[in-house]
Amino acid sequence: MATSLEFLTEALRRLPGVGPKSAQRMAYHLLQHDREGAAMLSRALFQAVEAVHHCALCNTFTEDEICGTCRDEDRDKRMLCVVETPADQMMIEQTLTYKGLYFVLMGRLSPLDGIGPKDIHLEKLVERANDGVVGEVVLATNFTNEGEATAHYISELLKARGLKVSRLARGVPVGGELEYVDAGTIARAMLDRRTT
Repeated sequence: MATSLEFLTEALRRLPGVGPKSAQRMAYHLLQHDREGAAMLSRALFQAVEAVHHCALCNTFTEDEICGTCRDEDRDKRMLCVVETPADQMMIEQTLTYKGLYFVLMGRLSPLDGIGPKDIHLEKLVERANDGVVGEVVLATNFTNEGEATAHYISELLKARGLKVSRLARGVPVGGELEYVDAGTIARAMLDRRTT
């Protein structure tokens, strides 16, 4: 049977990017230098696990049945932005450029990892997009192989139902100098160019 220290170390290893040594250092730090912080972390995790669940409409994290974004009367209900995670949703919100609603997949298609359409709530997305109000679905999945495959799959699914579907543009980052940008990004920016 694992000791409490081993159990704590194993629990910390579940965090992304945390290996065995890092988890061990964190465990020792919390127990040796910050027991109050350890207790606070324990309470916060317990409270979050008990209180946070998925919004009934957009699938993001919330403590209410319907999240604040979905309840916001000032949002453009004709626009629905599809993202992979709540963190992606937060990043789009921070740009202050999008005023529509969201749908959070909580993942992306990845057949090699056994993640299919049911695992990313596509039935719920189709239902939301076909509510008679949504006029355009903006696909904002990541530009990874899995994100691209997910965007393509969703695009075909929604276009077959007569919905307008768009995809985030890709290109040279703001402030980027061409000589330091990779060739794939420059090629995509050239293909996605627009008239000025």
